[in-house]
Amino acid sequence: MKKLIIYILFMSIYGFASAQTQTNNDRQKVVRYDLYVNDTTVNFSGKPKMAMAVNGSIPGPALVFTEGDTAEIYVHNLMNMETSIHWHGVFLPNEMDGVPFLTQMPIKAHSTYLYKFPVKQNGTYWYHSHTMLQEQSGMYGALIFNKKNEPAIPAIPIVLSDWTDMKPEEVDRSLHNANDWFAIRKGTTQGYAEAIQKGYFKTKVKNEWKRMNAMDVSDVYYEKFLTNGKQINEQPQFKAGDKVKLRVVGGSSSTYFWLTYSGGKITVVANDGNDVEPVEVDRLIIAPSETYDVIVTVPENKSYEFLSTAEDRTGSTSLWLGSGTKMPARPLGKLKYFEGMKMMNGMMKMNGDMAPMGMEMSNQQMDMNTVMYPEITGDNYGKKKPAAVTRHQMDKAGKKDMPDQMDMKDMDMGDKPDLVTLNYGMLKATEKTTLRKGPEKLLRFELTGNMNRYVWTIDNKTVSESDKILIRKGENVKIILYNNSMMRHPMHLHGHDFRVLNGQGEYAPLKNVLDIMPMETDTIEFAATESGDWFFHCHILYHMMSGMGRIFSYENSPPNLQIPDPKAAIQKLYSDDRKMHLMSNIGLESNGSDGTARLANTRYSISTEWRLGLNAKHGFESETYFGRYIGKMQWLMPFVGFDYHYNSRENENEKNMFGQLTNQSNRKAFVAGMQYMLPMLVTAEARVDSKGKFRFQLKREDIPITNRLRLNLSGNTDREYMAGFRYAVTKYFSLSTHYDSDMGYGGGLTITY
Repeated sequence: MKKLIIYILFMSIYGFASAQTQTNNDRQKVVRYDLYVNDTTVNFSGKPKMAMAVNGSIPGPALVFTEGDTAEIYVHNLMNMETSIHWHGVFLPNEMDGVPFLTQMPIKAHSTYLYKFPVKQNGTYWYHSHTMLQEQSGMYGALIFNKKNEPAIPAIPIVLSDWTDMKPEEVDRSLHNANDWFAIRKGTTQGYAEAIQKGYFKTKVKNEWKRMNAMDVSDVYYEKFLTNGKQINEQPQFKAGDKVKLRVVGGSSSTYFWLTYSGGKITVVANDGNDVEPVEVDRLIIAPSETYDVIVTVPENKSYEFLSTAEDRTGSTSLWLGSGTKMPARPLGKLKYFEGMKMMNGMMKMNGDMAPMGMEMSNQQMDMNTVMYPEITGDNYGKKKPAAVTRHQMDKAGKKDMPDQMDMKDMDMGDKPDLVTLNYGMLKATEKTTLRKGPEKLLRFELTGNMNRYVWTIDNKTVSESDKILIRKGENVKIILYNNSMMRHPMHLHGHDFRVLNGQGEYAPLKNVLDIMPMETDTIEFAATESGDWFFHCHILYHMMSGMGRIFSYENSPPNLQIPDPKAAIQKLYSDDRKMHLMSNIGLESNGSDGTARLANTRYSISTEWRLGLNAKHGFESETYFGRYIGKMQWLMPFVGFDYHYNSRENENEKNMFGQLTNQSNRKAFVAGMQYMLPMLVTAEARVDSKGKFRFQLKREDIPITNRLRLNLSGNTDREYMAGFRYAVTKYFSLSTHYDSDMGYGGGLTITY
């Protein structure tokens, strides 16, 4: 094992050194790197955890080329599982794009794969695994394409990333099962006790009346946020007056980062590898997979903090430039979630769609989340009118008054000296970017989904439910995107740059990632100049794996020899968003056991619910359903199933609320019915069994009382009812107690999986 590690280190150093030598001697030469991918153990949070490393490090080494080089990158898979590497933002032959089952077959365990492509561009890019959830485990690194005459300014690649101690597969499963453990860890459950304490009881009720869960700005709780693999990274070599270019890569799986600098303004000079006219800002937000080149100045012989703060404000990571007295950046305060909830209530209709605002939002020019930022609106809840947007922003958007349905009439709309925050409308290319003449293909996409079941789609269809979108070489493809969800989505197009139509005319900026905010309508266009199949998807890893994407396919493309069986391969790709996720709640209490188990994916669910009395006279009962979720919000689920009740007691026949006899002694019946989500997140169920008996039931689980305390309620027309509390101790174990009309009082433990 030691010999293997020494060999890997030697080869990675040798590969890097040889690449640099070749680049300096002859900028047209082939530049080779050897990347060794292997399992490793890391300790970012105080606990050793399994991860994946490239050449023994997280992130992997920065790969540096010069425009005009030919890249030869040998990927040696030392793991016992398959892998792949996608070269994000790079113009390259389709078979080199690195999407398993679409442009190549996966790199098998203990095998080597060669990626070879000409370097046609310059700028800051990155690479990452496109296999399963490996990106979250550490498979990513910076990819730098220097200009042939690169400006003589110190440049540092900065890879920002997020780390969770939880296995990525468990993160994904938890999200799909609406487990609120991440919110508990963040302290953002927004329970009723907190709502009452802060004066937002009506806001909380209205939120749940519209069938929405608690307000959040990100999905996952992360233990650490990292700059080049460290929470604190120091570059002490810089002196007063030095200008430094930071090549910032948003290498996170799902985290947006706010970027601020204690040494003064941040000058943005490039985005997604493309130069823009320099623009000075106080801060900017970088989406997962975006890249920005920024220039900062070290004002004095001190150490200045380049602070990257997670959008949900649960943590940050720092790069310190210079030496001497440390000059920290101002930390960003905790988000005001109830103000955000109030805003969200006004933005959402009862059917789950976004409410029209009477204006068209685009290009990040109006951040509705400003109501939650204490650095803008102050720290106190409800005691200061929130300035969600400035008058200038409103005028620019084309409307000076918010519509009544937005529930924002208390906003202070006066002019205020805001922090200068970057938005896409401020980006202007340094050269004309107009497309060559050609026929136009117009596409319209609506970004859709819901948080309750963690379903993310385009036009309410996942990748596996959609046909490939056929385009022709020579066309100009224009896409109008509307975000009809409450989450931001960084949409990435493989293998192409697109123009963002942001009002800059012929100088519209070129990008390969568009971060589209809730309620925004954005327009992009690109020239169809390639061949083959190219992925277009949300770059929040767990949204992509849930199905938020499309495949652009060039007509009349030659066969991809890397895919010997295209039909079988595409089914493997489709299996990502068809994956079934298991969940269960098992109560072990003094009166017996009751619980549920469910196996579900985007559209289908098979579940079973049981009650087993500790006392034999309480008997056993189970209800098993198979159903399909209907509609975008999936509030309706028709089902069929089987009901079994056994009770040894005699003379237990009783009438339900409809006057029908209820036999519990030995009931075996097929059932059919439907479930529907009512306001206040109450599940209504109506069913009829093969004996002709009808039952109606209301049920609400996990009503948040405090950060960890939950209330469960249910009742039906068979005169069965239940009420109980659950207090979450860990993700998997809770203290619980409840009263059941059949089994009486009980207390003990609930296991949640």
